[in-house]
Amino acid sequence: MSIDLTADEKVRYARHLILPQVGESGQKMIKSSSVLVVGAGGLGSPVLMYLAAAGVGRIGIIDDDKVDMTNLQRQIIHSTSSVGELKTESAKKRIHQINPEIVVELFDSRLTIENAEEIISKFDIIVDGTDNFATRYTISDCCEILGKPWVFGSIHRFEGQVSVFNLNGSPNYRDLFPKAPPPELAPNCAEAGVLGVLPGIVGSFQANEVLKIILKMDGILDYELLLIDTQTMNIRKLRYSMNKDREKVTELSEEAISCALSLDEEESLDASHNSENMKEISPLEYVEKLKNGWKPFFLDVRRESEEKIVSLPNTSLRIDHTDIPSRIDEIPKDREIVIYCRSGARSAMVANFLKLSGNYPMDVYNLSGGIHLWSSTIDSSVPRY
Repeated sequence: MSIDLTADEKVRYARHLILPQVGESGQKMIKSSSVLVVGAGGLGSPVLMYLAAAGVGRIGIIDDDKVDMTNLQRQIIHSTSSVGELKTESAKKRIHQINPEIVVELFDSRLTIENAEEIISKFDIIVDGTDNFATRYTISDCCEILGKPWVFGSIHRFEGQVSVFNLNGSPNYRDLFPKAPPPELAPNCAEAGVLGVLPGIVGSFQANEVLKIILKMDGILDYELLLIDTQTMNIRKLRYSMNKDREKVTELSEEAISCALSLDEEESLDASHNSENMKEISPLEYVEKLKNGWKPFFLDVRRESEEKIVSLPNTSLRIDHTDIPSRIDEIPKDREIVIYCRSGARSAMVANFLKLSGNYPMDVYNLSGGIHLWSSTIDSSVPRY
């Protein structure tokens, strides 16, 4: 079906029409596109508002939550008068205030393996505005099955990440993050806090990527993870590649999602053993190699509060595992690396992340069992906290 711009639309989108990278043909592409935004919260707010303003013809919103007063510090699509209202309904009203010509489809539910394929199949591009790993892995798996590109975004305190997955065969989320950290190691905004403007910044980058995908522009963030630190104002990109050993997702299942979501550190440790991107080394093996003159970079990825309890001998540096993407330059690329934490879960995740980044040609080891195994096999005076 031929898509035309009305006289009013030519006025509304005049600043787009004069851009050589957009023009009238590009604006027609935007108008004919459809985007599903999963979550109408902190990230979804700027994404929805900017895509509506840009003229995306059909926008889907899926969210089962209601607007709460605590949302208003960062979820700018909602207002005080929206408190108690479904976020989908509140967002739709604001979208139509911005651009009444946009078709808005609402799904007042959570995205689950039961409804994901039916909903996602209706849209060209998917945007992740979630704050939990179960939904994120569902998006990733479903988009891989259906061949849909999706735009990832995440926020934590002052830092954010953005990338594009599954675009024309590019890597998917599981290539970069095969397994999620345990829930207690990945606090949400309610637990860890977030600077109010951060979702606006990250969400704006996500909306930008959506438009670049629609317009088939260069410079899309596939194969790259954008790292944003609003406290230091450092913005950088980390390249990653496809994990060729990963088995492709062919169907959605509770088992596949739950396998990615470790309920505690011990489960996460067991699952991490399956990764072929990193190596495991026991405390006994590590100490024996040190006696023979081995001098690896010994990285502690626990929290500062844990460091005050105990640190292992010869620790080179401590970086909280959540800060690794923004401080990755502090980790040498010309030395072998051994990473440890309390029980081996967080360190396994970091080791796998470093190897998948493609920037660490030397061996990267996870100290299996972490401080717990060190205490039971090397030095019993080391506290098991």
